[in-house]
Amino acid sequence: MSHRDDVGSGTGPSFALRALIVLTAVLGLNYIVWRWLFSVNWPAWWIAVPLVVAETYSLIDSLLFGSTMWRLRRRPAPAEPPDGLTVDVFITTYNEPMDLVLNTAAAAQRIRYPHTTWILDDGDRPELASAAAELGVRYLTRSASWTNRPRHAKAGNLNNALLATEGEFLLILDADQVPDPEILHRTLGYFRDEKMALVQTPQYFTNVPPSDPLGSQAPLFYGPIQQGKDGWNAAFFCGSNAVLRRDALMQLGITGYVRAVEDGVRRTLKTAQTVVDRARAETGPGQADVLAALDSVSAAVDTAKRDLRAHLPLGEITYEFQQSVDAAARSVVEADADAMRADLAAIAELTGGSGESGGAALLLDDDALDRLAGREWSPLGAIESIRALIRAVDVGRDDEAQPMLPLATISVTEDMATCMRLHRQGWRSAYHHEVLAHGLAPEDLGTMLTQRLRWAQGTIQVMLRENPLLQRGLTPAQRLMYWATMWSYLAGFAAVAYILAPVAYLVLGVMPVQAYSWDFFGRLIPFLLLNQLLFLVVSRGTPTWRGQQYSLALFPVWIKACTTAFNNVYRGKPLGFAVTPKTRQGDGALPWHLVRFQLIAMAVLVVASVIGITRLYFGAISALGVGVNLFWVLFDLVILGVVIQAVRYRGPDSEGVR
Repeated sequence: MSHRDDVGSGTGPSFALRALIVLTAVLGLNYIVWRWLFSVNWPAWWIAVPLVVAETYSLIDSLLFGSTMWRLRRRPAPAEPPDGLTVDVFITTYNEPMDLVLNTAAAAQRIRYPHTTWILDDGDRPELASAAAELGVRYLTRSASWTNRPRHAKAGNLNNALLATEGEFLLILDADQVPDPEILHRTLGYFRDEKMALVQTPQYFTNVPPSDPLGSQAPLFYGPIQQGKDGWNAAFFCGSNAVLRRDALMQLGITGYVRAVEDGVRRTLKTAQTVVDRARAETGPGQADVLAALDSVSAAVDTAKRDLRAHLPLGEITYEFQQSVDAAARSVVEADADAMRADLAAIAELTGGSGESGGAALLLDDDALDRLAGREWSPLGAIESIRALIRAVDVGRDDEAQPMLPLATISVTEDMATCMRLHRQGWRSAYHHEVLAHGLAPEDLGTMLTQRLRWAQGTIQVMLRENPLLQRGLTPAQRLMYWATMWSYLAGFAAVAYILAPVAYLVLGVMPVQAYSWDFFGRLIPFLLLNQLLFLVVSRGTPTWRGQQYSLALFPVWIKACTTAFNNVYRGKPLGFAVTPKTRQGDGALPWHLVRFQLIAMAVLVVASVIGITRLYFGAISALGVGVNLFWVLFDLVILGVVIQAVRYRGPDSEGVR
């Protein structure tokens, strides 16, 4: 990727590209409808159904990609930035080497547009603070309020800094992302649009050899995909190399604070209704006054819930609810006092007391005590509990270090969720296709897998917690653009079907389709060819094959991400958070264990091929079926074989870098 000439002249997708998108979609739909209706081998449903489901998944993925490309936007160069803007440059770090952090900070100091550079050190290292001071860079670490409270990883680090700084705009950089001196001059001009909240630039890595064995460069994503999303106002924040408007983030913080308090009130009302129901069940049928009081509390709960849905002010809702509960409590006390006086009068008559002198209490015998012990006491305690609940709503959010958390903390990756919330509130984003910072990619397989797992886990967390298809405020296109990225991480399950289907035929002779006919190939092959042609056209010669390989070859990572994120969201199991190391890890031994599932899959495919050829020799299966499935096996092996190159990769020095 070049630099200055990457910004286009404001062009959009051509008629030819849109025609190709439509034709690919038509052929894909024609194939998959035919497969479901006429080609599924239902007697072998255990492999036929998973395969056709995987194919359907892949078609939807293709349709989402085509939808993204439909409004591919190559922006013209932005206007010059306004004078006088205040900018904070945030360099986030945890445990990266000090010289790496300081190198980025020194480059940030050389940015031409006036700004203040901050090192946000989540590792709280005094030596880094001293070095930053010598460099003339501001240093910030977490405040004491974060002690013994959720830290929220990088999002927490940034949220802490947001409340300690004042710049109107923020340039966010990872510790290894060395910025170009022109980065602010090339991006701040977009913010002449008062609704622009985010400008994202590409992430480009200098330590990646031409073969890109770990698939670190992402030319398809940091190019056509982001440009396509940009056409739908859905280009999103990628965690670094981005400029954001502080006001937009603070608006998110305020909205999030209100939502958190609303959730607290909502949970309190739900608990209050449970308490009322239990108290009503324990109240005798003769206590009409008490039942009426409980009914009034229940009605107050319903009214408060309705007012919450109507978005009335929280103060009014809680005040009215408290008044209703107080009135109910007074009525219960009055009823309880009347019942107590009646009981005491009855006891006084039994014991010969007057009931008015107070002497009755001195004459209580066992019968009188039994009468009082057996009396149905009022549920005043229940109402008092409700009154305490509503007064204890955590308006100050004492469970968090800060009442306001502008960047989203619902995921181990803060970027996508934050940007989706910005779009929900009507803010705009832009993707500026020009390399304006140079970073460091993982230099070993283990580090790369850690990074990819975290990205996938974070994305799936967002999908499960704030499904974009259900979010109000997003346009239909924005919902699809966010969903497309989330959908891509489900590819691991489809990959399993694509690996097992040829094995089923070669080993067992079981076909997942009714027949390998010309009808089958005549529908499938044109769709596959056009789909690849679409990739070639939109990439404009940029190689995308490595990314396509890893989308399937990392199927164990994607499956693990989905299962662990599901367990985290719905079962409360921790994910943990691992910062991607910026230096090579390991002791020199080849980490074959990291790709054991891929190696097992490759071994199974090879063994199945040998068995299939043997069965063909003895006439147990057809030559056409064996040929088709051996080609399929070869394709799977080519895809999975990328992990062998990744295991053997010894770092950029072994191949040279760009």
